[in-house]
Amino acid sequence: MVDDLMKEFSVGAAILGYLSATYLYIYAALQIPLGLVVDKYGLRGVVAGACALCGIGSIIFSLADSFYLAYLGRGLVGAGAAFSFVGALNMAARWFPSRFAVLGGWAQMMGSAGGFVGQAPLSLAVATFGWRSCNLSLGMAGLFLAVLLLFTVRDPKEDQKPGDNFSIWLGLKNVCSNTQTWLATLAAAGLTGALLAFAGLWGVPYLMKARAIDKPDAASLISIIFVGWAIGAPFFGWLSDRIRRRRILLLWGTCGAALTTGTTILVPTLSTTLVIVVLFLQGFFSASMILGFALAKDNNPPGSNGVALGLINTFVVGSGAILQPLVGVLLDYRWTGEMFDGIRVFNLLDFQVSMLILPFVCLISFASAFYIREPQ
Repeated sequence: MVDDLMKEFSVGAAILGYLSATYLYIYAALQIPLGLVVDKYGLRGVVAGACALCGIGSIIFSLADSFYLAYLGRGLVGAGAAFSFVGALNMAARWFPSRFAVLGGWAQMMGSAGGFVGQAPLSLAVATFGWRSCNLSLGMAGLFLAVLLLFTVRDPKEDQKPGDNFSIWLGLKNVCSNTQTWLATLAAAGLTGALLAFAGLWGVPYLMKARAIDKPDAASLISIIFVGWAIGAPFFGWLSDRIRRRRILLLWGTCGAALTTGTTILVPTLSTTLVIVVLFLQGFFSASMILGFALAKDNNPPGSNGVALGLINTFVVGSGAILQPLVGVLLDYRWTGEMFDGIRVFNLLDFQVSMLILPFVCLISFASAFYIREPQ
């Protein structure tokens, strides 16, 4: 929807980056409070209300006649979605602690399915019906899903008693003072931030420029990243649970993500077959970020699972909130003033220079993973 929104609201790349990242700002800001709420009250009823909030936000966004209403709708979607991934991880930790990594990978795979649908299929729908109608339909679907969640989500019996306030805040203090928590957080955040910046926003216009293709074709290529992410997430989770080692797999994942992201940005003239392979591997290796969650969980006591997972997810999503608009700012800085049909025009070098920060962020993740301690 990048070009449609820039034209609809007459804004540049940086402003659109901030609109996109509003979701991530709200999402990230709510992760630690969400962890405290989950540790104290459990999940029943919470995720259903959160999903309804997503639906309402999408409906407001679809009806927005000003940029301020668009911000409001986007923010409500972020507030509701804040409960999604960490809620699924907490459900896995409470019901199946010995299968946490592989179930976390399956949860991540389902998120990737949403990302896949949000590329080529949604791009075709937007081209056919318009971005407003598509967001309105998504909002209605969100409200329907909220009703389903209301009748399905449950907490284990031993978790149904509200927790003690002192123990909850003590858990937060212990999690925040644990160096291993922060190393795992940085490793996961770098991988996710680079992926959110590229696949979540700037990848489609970049591939359109780099390969001289139209939007649906570019969105189809970006969808390959989410296919790789969807396969890689349960794979890394399953393998780490099986071999009982997470750090070495995270090292391979961060290194692979840096190499493939750099290749995508610096070598845009690869054959179509090679581009598909590289994009798939970019998503596949980036999916190893699920091991950061598993390592954070393993290095903290069970009673602090909610706040530990909320803390790491704050920075995982926050990294995207920083990198998405940062790439937009860098693009606007290099903009020469050329316009076409009310949209700012950027050349290939503008995209490449602006996005070079992404593979370097993956290398920071690699360095963090190197120092993580593998729990015995």
